[in-house]
Amino acid sequence: MKAFLLAAGKGTRLRPMTDRLPKCLIPINGKPLLYYWFILCRRYGISDVLINLHHFGDMINEYVGKNEFNLNITLAYEETLLGSAGTVKANSDFIRDEKDFLILYADNFTNVNLKTLLDFHRSRNAILTMGLFKTDTPRAGGIAEVDETGLITSFVEKPEFPRSDLANAGIFVATPHILQHFPSKDFIDLGYDVLPQLVGKMYGYRINEYLLDIGTLKNYERAQSDARVLQF
Repeated sequence: MKAFLLAAGKGTRLRPMTDRLPKCLIPINGKPLLYYWFILCRRYGISDVLINLHHFGDMINEYVGKNEFNLNITLAYEETLLGSAGTVKANSDFIRDEKDFLILYADNFTNVNLKTLLDFHRSRNAILTMGLFKTDTPRAGGIAEVDETGLITSFVEKPEFPRSDLANAGIFVATPHILQHFPSKDFIDLGYDVLPQLVGKMYGYRINEYLLDIGTLKNYERAQSDARVLQF
């Protein structure tokens, strides 16, 4: 099993910490956020991980090089950011022979059960399954509506008038067929450029485990506290 771990963002909302560190190396309970992702991947049988780099990419390279995680890790530096789907497109050879693969946003702090997500995805024979969580701020993210089978019947990125409180968690299972839905440009955003095309073809999976986007100082402080009691 292979996964894209998207870690190239600048983390501007976490300044001043991200003025000296990439967001994925910010420490939570004494360990870099990236450490928890590697633990999660290893636990659920993900053998190969591709990490895209941009902001302080050399620091991520050094961290990966100095530590042994029993994973095959590929680092893909982006001189210019390619977007969440642009990274997948630019590195499509990484997953060309896979039946399915994961796309994971590295700014999440989570202990999600990836096995149950994969089982759900495979039971639906879906082109893509999107992890979903209930949000109190639906205007701030990608919002999905689902039917009783989990089929996503609408998806809008940062809607002005949200019709649901189920938000994109930044955790996906996809098949290589998704590449056929990528537009012909270099910068491609999943939320704006790809997911709206897949309405009626993709499924939503409600994540019941802990999930927190640490993209703000408030959430980062919360993650520090929560990490002391979470099981990893």
